[in-house]
Amino acid sequence: MAVTKSPSPKFLQLPKTSSLSQKLMLIGLGLTLFFIFLAFFTPVLQVLGLIQNPSDALANDIHLPPSGKHWFGTSRLGYDVFSRTLFGAQAALQVVFLATALSMVVGVPLGMLSGYIGGRLDKILLFIMDSIYTLPGMLLSVTLAFVVGRGILNAAIAISIAYIPQYYRVVRNHTVSVKTEVFIEAAQAMGANTWQVLSKYLFFNVIQSVPVLFTLNAADAILVLGGLGFLGLGLPESVPEWGHDLRQALEALPTGIWWTALFPGLAMTLMVVGLSLFGEGLNEFVNPRLRKQNSIR
Repeated sequence: MAVTKSPSPKFLQLPKTSSLSQKLMLIGLGLTLFFIFLAFFTPVLQVLGLIQNPSDALANDIHLPPSGKHWFGTSRLGYDVFSRTLFGAQAALQVVFLATALSMVVGVPLGMLSGYIGGRLDKILLFIMDSIYTLPGMLLSVTLAFVVGRGILNAAIAISIAYIPQYYRVVRNHTVSVKTEVFIEAAQAMGANTWQVLSKYLFFNVIQSVPVLFTLNAADAILVLGGLGFLGLGLPESVPEWGHDLRQALEALPTGIWWTALFPGLAMTLMVVGLSLFGEGLNEFVNPRLRKQNSIR
């Protein structure tokens, strides 16, 4: 009796005609999941005694090079660089996903209301969002960070303001094009009010691009958070954060102390690359026209 090998699940299989962006998306997804894994399980490793407390200053000799005892070396304050690099992923994900979630929660409803209702409300919101959109995101975040102060929630608020117009514009444009469809007119004819139309008929038809925007904004927010930390405006000094560690490492670079800057910077770069690759590949899945163009190539 012949033994047939059961096929693997479809979601684990790449299409035979998969494009380069789809393959890169899997790499990005792997990097993103790796950092999410670090964020969740690094505290467990600390409890088990496998890594040091990242907030213990002067716990080690300063500027020790990478070795078997300190894999990434130590900083000028005696911090274990390996421990702070791992815990930096936790701080980055907390702030970044909170910031992008806040901007999405504000931008998506405003975009739907503006596009569906139109009129004076649409003009006012368009003016406000365009005004915010013209400002450089980093400059806006730095200005707001001065106002709200340090902290995870405060940093998330300072970063999120710059992304609200992006969600607003994308959702508003989709709403304007979808609200003239026959099924929307039929719902209105049956007596559906504005809330019912927005929640039952419009919402799932205008948010196809939101996951892609969420992922790409998260990648950009990591850089903004690193910039705030480098300027001393991000998280409190007691919280391990890559931007703050890069600022501390800057003074030691001319003396040949390279490890205190390399590993936090490399971790930040890999997380940004992972989220960017995942977002670009995800864009192809939610955009049938782009998927068709890539398949032709």
